[in-house]
Amino acid sequence: MRLGLAANRLHHHTEDAALFRWLRACEPGIRDLRLALHAVGRTHDAIAAAGMLRGYDGLKRYPYGRDGGLMKLVAEVVGLEGAERSLDGAIYFIDPVDPSSIFPEATALKRQCVIHGKPFLSTVASARDWVEMERIHAGLAPDPNADRFHALESQTLALIAHDAMKPQMLAFADAHFDVLSRFAHRMATGTTGLRLNELAWSRGWPQDVPWVERFQSGPLGGDAQIADRVLEHRCQRVIFFEDPHVARHHEADIQLLERAVTTVTDEAVCTTSLAVAKRWCEAVNKRGILVGAT
Repeated sequence: MRLGLAANRLHHHTEDAALFRWLRACEPGIRDLRLALHAVGRTHDAIAAAGMLRGYDGLKRYPYGRDGGLMKLVAEVVGLEGAERSLDGAIYFIDPVDPSSIFPEATALKRQCVIHGKPFLSTVASARDWVEMERIHAGLAPDPNADRFHALESQTLALIAHDAMKPQMLAFADAHFDVLSRFAHRMATGTTGLRLNELAWSRGWPQDVPWVERFQSGPLGGDAQIADRVLEHRCQRVIFFEDPHVARHHEADIQLLERAVTTVTDEAVCTTSLAVAKRWCEAVNKRGILVGAT
């Protein structure tokens, strides 16, 4: 697999920056998976200067961002000629107050990942969780250092879907109801929450107990309400099925939630792709069987 890799300056400027925290936790998994990392200039240079991934031929250097490095990642997420010019997703450690995080190429990188159903990993927690997911699918033993990402019974999950994505969210929740029901608490915005509760009751969930806590609809502030829970470390995972093809009149609220997730980069996992969400649920089940067998 090939992933694009970029990090805003905050996340590679010091020894304990987010990029290096992720690499220390996941370098064995990266090597086990033979994961190719196509890193934008300064990100690549920071990894090399820190002496990380030494001798690993899967680390590829791209131009600096100002010279089009991030733009090239966007094009390769879409797909260019030949397998060598195609990326399976992107890791972009975002500093929410860095102006470059809202440059057109940064926004396009996420949008094209969403459109093409590929992982867009913008937090340390998301990137660590993804590596563990792929390790499990590759048949490798569970990493005990990733146990906290699978402690669902002590976590809160947010389920959000734009109008065109609501049928996909309902189908996803129906297919993976048992995994999602393991969370200590679930919440959702507006109509999505109403339909998810109706689904749960139809499956035998107690009629007097909501399966999800309902917040306001997105346009009325539901995204902001959930963002507050994320910032307070009261929501550890967000599954957000976005519709990238229409203009959203509450775009600022959507960006607010995304900025909240990246602010608590080590704590919050965010999934924006239906395909990735399904693959994660499958990994949860496989990992549970492997842990139970040890």
